[in-house]
Amino acid sequence: MTALLDVILPVFLVIGFGYVAARWLGFKDSSVDGVMHFAQGFALPMLLFASIARLDLGRAYDAGLMLSFYLGALSGFAAGFLAGKLLFRRPATDSIAFGFVGLFSNSLLLGVPITERAYGAAALEGNFAIISIHAPLFYALGITLMELARSRGLGLSAVALTRQVLRAILTQPLVIGILCGFAVNLSGLGLPAIAWSAVDLVIAAALPAALFGLGGVLFRYRPEGDLRAIAVLSAISLGLHPGITWVLGTQVFALDDAALRSAVLTAAMAPGVNAYVFANLYGVAKRVAASSVLVATGLSIATVWVWLQLLP
Repeated sequence: MTALLDVILPVFLVIGFGYVAARWLGFKDSSVDGVMHFAQGFALPMLLFASIARLDLGRAYDAGLMLSFYLGALSGFAAGFLAGKLLFRRPATDSIAFGFVGLFSNSLLLGVPITERAYGAAALEGNFAIISIHAPLFYALGITLMELARSRGLGLSAVALTRQVLRAILTQPLVIGILCGFAVNLSGLGLPAIAWSAVDLVIAAALPAALFGLGGVLFRYRPEGDLRAIAVLSAISLGLHPGITWVLGTQVFALDDAALRSAVLTAAMAPGVNAYVFANLYGVAKRVAASSVLVATGLSIATVWVWLQLLP
């Protein structure tokens, strides 16, 4: 119960503040968009830049950690896709969007603050190692599969497909922040102390602003559409993905406590807003994706508490 009160609820209360502000306090959609634009377009990329630039790459990139998380994530994608095709008889494009919901956990907005509150800032090394390839890898997979599904029979060349995938990935602010962090880390060229001080001021606002904005965004998502599909996708995101990561981390790769915590908690987060953004980008399964983000985020208050009890 202490974990629920001290670790999880403060994070979700900030999300709740944003939801209440948007629903009852006159916080307009344009204001929510402004907060999210600052958070996702500037502050969070700065957070990722600073985290990757300061990361001990040799220690953080543990193969067992990465395989435990990403094999779980890919299993979530496969389960979501197969559920769409076989259980709900959706077309391939809808099923890919379903798979993306099972794939894309909210590793940054929820995973980082909950891990930090539970285990301290020093425990985030594994989280940032996972996040450093999270968006680029998953967007590459989702966009490639979606473009292949949409272009079947249209003769789209491999060069054109590759160009479209790379453009979609490399223009994302989060990816730009990650790449700049790697550039500073690998080059060994540190920033002046005054520059780091300015960066630290910005990133101090990143997570609170993003969580508040997330609450405002979630107000727009009404639980509607196929409730069975929403339930299945929520179960995949909150149960299957972290469950597979837990089994791999404990039984196959024998992760140490810190790595296991980062892998499982990151996997246990609800689908991120990017799951809806991806569906909206292609105009497929938008209601199911949006509702799954909202419902699973609410349910994760309880499920994350369970995972915290199981973790060492």
